[in-house]
Amino acid sequence: MRRTLEESRAFFARDRFAALTEIEILEVDDFYAKCRMKIQEKHLNGDNHVMGGAIFTLADYCYAVASDSVAVSLSSEINYLSSSKGTELIAEARMLKDGRSTVFYEVRITDDLGKNIAFVTMTGFKIK
Repeated sequence: MRRTLEESRAFFARDRFAALTEIEILEVDDFYAKCRMKIQEKHLNGDNHVMGGAIFTLADYCYAVASDSVAVSLSSEINYLSSSKGTELIAEARMLKDGRSTVFYEVRITDDLGKNIAFVTMTGFKIK
């Protein structure tokens, strides 16, 4: 059975690396999650744009929440579409395929201005 929003927040608070980025879980549903990362100085690269690694961390974390930790990532591909001029990034992860031993997800990242920032596809292996 899927964790509730409160249970998901408590469980994923144990993700120590993601906790450093201060990602928030906004919504959870079956095979879906929505997360937010408020852009802070620590997320910026030397050119004052959000670092690609911070964007990927948000995508990977949102995927983990959406999959409810039932699958681990086998492969990922990220396409960076634009830099953000907003104050926060929003990730939405959705499962597109639920196979016998693997899953396939898409993660779309936008900013609070509605701009497309990145598109990620993730293939996971079911561990539970």
